[in-house]
Amino acid sequence: MAAYKEIYALKNDSGFQDKIAVAVVIAAHTISTDETPPANQAARLVWATEAMINPKSVAVPMLWAVLAANVAATTEQILTATDASIQLNVDAAVDLFAGE
Repeated sequence: MAAYKEIYALKNDSGFQDKIAVAVVIAAHTISTDETPPANQAARLVWATEAMINPKSVAVPMLWAVLAANVAATTEQILTATDASIQLNVDAAVDLFAGE
């Protein structure tokens, strides 16, 4: 398990930030093409629009959600997580930021 200080330092890793930004854009695209939208789809679409316009900005708070979801992992495990694993973490946290 990474120490909190190590987890905090990961917020500055540009490669990790870039992975989160791409996952945010993919989540936004998925929301925009959802054929069976959830009840909070309007809020999700607002979030998705912002994510497409400014993915780096939306990725900053999402990064914290991904780090929190991986608190039991080592720094190395977090940094080498697969794209699919990161995408699952981002997808799971969308409603936290989209609301409703």
